[in-house]
Amino acid sequence: MDESAPTTQSGVPARITDVARLAGVSTATVSRVLAKPDQVAPRTRARVQEAVARLGYVPNPAARTLRSQKTRMVLVVVPDLENVFFSRILRGIEETLAAAGHGMIIADLDPASPRMEELAAFARRQVDGVILLNGRRLGTEAEGVPTIALCETIPGVSFPQIAVDNRASARRVVAHLASLGHRRIAYLAGPEGNVLEVERAAGYREGLAAAGLAFDPALVWPGDYTLASGVAAAGRLLADGARPTAVFASSDVMAIGLVGALQEAGLDVPGDVSVAGFDDIEFAAMSRPALTTIRQPRRDLGRAAAEALLARLAGRTPPALSLLETELVVRASTGPVGPRAR
Repeated sequence: MDESAPTTQSGVPARITDVARLAGVSTATVSRVLAKPDQVAPRTRARVQEAVARLGYVPNPAARTLRSQKTRMVLVVVPDLENVFFSRILRGIEETLAAAGHGMIIADLDPASPRMEELAAFARRQVDGVILLNGRRLGTEAEGVPTIALCETIPGVSFPQIAVDNRASARRVVAHLASLGHRRIAYLAGPEGNVLEVERAAGYREGLAAAGLAFDPALVWPGDYTLASGVAAAGRLLADGARPTAVFASSDVMAIGLVGALQEAGLDVPGDVSVAGFDDIEFAAMSRPALTTIRQPRRDLGRAAAEALLARLAGRTPPALSLLETELVVRASTGPVGPRAR
């Protein structure tokens, strides 16, 4: 090891982060070397032990004991707490955890947030497990904390994941619209690169192919799961000379924004344009016209995630991937191609 490597200032007790920095490893690795050295590769273990010796690091026994105790709390990470989609999922999680004597802490964290490492450190010290709904794993500090991914699957992780079959559900929506005679079906997409969007977009294209309809890139419109992007899509539709007769929006929020803007512009839904969504949020049945959509079993998703995490905490191994069934709910926002749209 480089003899010029920095040490802490005289009189300042070394911290685990100082050891990790000097050894060139994560703090989680330092913790494993100190608690279970046999689980760490010999060369890595030697580097950490040398750094501990050089810095004179002394673990805090009280802190270690505190970390080893069960908090009976679970961290639930959502990407946007203002999105009503998560309300029933959170209720399902809370009900299941509470029945087992656990509480939950909710973190509102966009997947691009730089606070991931900070939250990971919190998770390692303050909770027994983590449920991720934001499609991104926590930082290295959370390695070893029992974790479940929910709704947005995360490629390459080893912990259990729970979701719905977004691709098959999207195919079902397109098949429904095609069965009503629609041949120009637009797609209002979600955020680019989002795992849900990738699967729903693939299902849209597969649904078109199954119905014998050609894919037209001009009928794929950008969106971000917000009302504003639904309103913006209405402007695209109104400006399109070869107007689509149906739109499949990959979230109910966007679909509701689209319907409202079309009605304000004087179009009839579904007489002029049929609109379908995805999720079946609370407002879908109450909008006018009531929205045709894919119903996700949101409360059951929450329950399934909590049950999987409780199983992990009990030393059991849940399935690597669990897919829950969705349902196509046909309401008044979709109908046969109207006379003016032919």
